[in-house]
Order: sequence, then C-alpha cells, then structure tokens
Amino acid sequence: MNAQTSVPDSSAPAGPVRILLVDDHPLVREGVRSRLQGEARYLVVGEAGSAEEAMVMLVSTQPQVVLLDVGLRGQSGIQLAQTMLERQADLRVLMYSMYDNPEYVQRALQAGARGYVLKDAPGGEIVAAIDAVAAGGTFLSPGVSRRMFRNQQPRPLLSPRESEILTALGRGESSKQIAKALNLSVRTVETHRQNIKRKLELDGQADLIRYAVEHARGLHRDHD
Repeated sequence: MNAQTSVPDSSAPAGPVRILLVDDHPLVREGVRSRLQGEARYLVVGEAGSAEEAMVMLVSTQPQVVLLDVGLRGQSGIQLAQTMLERQADLRVLMYSMYDNPEYVQRALQAGARGYVLKDAPGGEIVAAIDAVAAGGTFLSPGVSRRMFRNQQPRPLLSPRESEILTALGRGESSKQIAKALNLSVRTVETHRQNIKRKLELDGQADLIRYAVEHARGLHRDHD
C-alpha cells in the first residue's frame, strides 16, 4: 500500500521550507537534520528536545513545518502539537514516531497534525511527507495507512474490567497494586493486560503503558 497523501492546496510556502525538529533524542535529531540539509528546499531553523524548548523555538524561529516526536518525555508530542497550533494556527505539524498504533494516529490528526511518518521510514519517505504537509496537504506512512485500514474492521471492545485496569495502568499503578485494589490475583491482572494488548494490537509492555498514559490523559481532558 502506498503512502496516503492529499492534494496540496495553493498555500505552499515560497522559498526554503523553515523546519523545526522536536525530538528528545539528540542522535535522532542529528540524523534527520543531516538528511534534510541535503535538500536545498529545506532550512532547519531550530531543534528542541522538550516541549518547553519547542515552545521557545516556535516563537524565536517562526517555522513553517515542525517535525514532532510523538513520544516526548513529559508532555506528549500530541499534546504539544495542539498547544503549538493554538499559538501558531498556520503551522504544519508532521508527527514522527516509532509507533504505528491507529490510536496514536487518530489522536495526532484530531490534535491538528497534517501527517504521521514512521521513524524507520526511508529517508525519501520523510522528504515526501514534509513536501506534502508544507504544500498544505497531508501524509500518512504506508505502514500507518495499513494499520488504519485494518482498524476500520470491527474488533473486540475492552470489557469493563479491562477498561478499569487500563485506567489504573495510566495512573502508574503496578499489577500488584491493581490486584490488591480490585481484590484479584496478580496472575489475573497479568492475563487482563495480555488481553488488552491483543485487543488494542499493542506489541509490548512499553506500548501498553504508553497507551494507558495517553488514555488517562484523554479521560482527564474529557472531564475538564
């Protein structure tokens, strides 16, 4: 399946595209910067390793496109995307992530991101993604498009107990703490965790915890 792109509008920027890189791993930023510096139509105007740095750089560098890591420490990249767009409405946000879970993609797009590209994508795909969003279009990596398509098919919903455990995981509770609070055995909680991962198509424990934290944040925002 090819990358999913939309037709650009007429608002493509004139001159080099001003790009801000936001990722909490310096080596990742260095690799992306090196790749983009080989393209005359791009100008990397700044880098940031945290949400706080990103907001400062947004004001000082006035980028047109921000390549934003989903998995920032502290404030999530998805939350940061929404904050940055509130500050600069014409900013084109391209999410950059190792996670192709449809939930992340949907949240990113709902937050206002124009695209979602995977970190293990070929360099040419990243360039194509930036070109698309800079021109006012959208872009989804092929792997993301496949997962989004599969996600449209019916899948089992979490049971009330599984939802309860997912929420507890999002609060940072361990399986032992959850078992005690719900009067369950640790083994039963672990079984529920495995079922949650299977239903949500999560690959490992790290993905489960990250999803649970994002889920908890979403619930908190829904009740604000």
